[in-house]
Amino acid sequence: MKSVCVYCGSSAGNRPEYAEGARLLGRTLAERGLTLVYGGGNVGLMGIVADTMLEHGGTVVGIIPEALMQKEVGHRGLTELHVVRNMHERKQMMADRADAFIAMPGGVGTFEELFETFTWLQLGYHDKPVGVLNVGGFYNGMLEFLAYAVREGFLKRVHAELLHVADTPAALLEQLAAAPRVRVDKWQQARDKT
Repeated sequence: MKSVCVYCGSSAGNRPEYAEGARLLGRTLAERGLTLVYGGGNVGLMGIVADTMLEHGGTVVGIIPEALMQKEVGHRGLTELHVVRNMHERKQMMADRADAFIAMPGGVGTFEELFETFTWLQLGYHDKPVGVLNVGGFYNGMLEFLAYAVREGFLKRVHAELLHVADTPAALLEQLAAAPRVRVDKWQQARDKT
């Protein structure tokens, strides 16, 4: 694992632990020599993670659509900043450049990115680990809902267990680094087990 894509909010949220979690993630990624791949913004948790990485000598790759760049939310101080045509290109390039994925607290865009990447893993379109950094219990409700979906027969337990969850960046990065790569053939075999 050499690079991690981080999905997170373009706002900092209402509680200070969200910003502190972003700073801790940025510092931990930099200390481990991992490259940050993210949405290229200079605002909210996105900006905090990127700035912290840069302050600690880390490598930061931002990928932002033209429309957001025109709104002046693009971070111009990154190691690399790629301006792409649209959100589809952005998400594909982020996925291609990353070896693993982490979702921090965020809004609808963060949820969409997390679930798309998680779906791609479940379907075997990629074999890169996906995790949630559950800062301040932010994702507790979502995790309960996923457990409910398992109980109701809409999500297989083996697939739900592909999502890694931890409260600290160090613990989550260790899980992601140790996660077995799930190949398409293994997914198809596991599909019918539960």
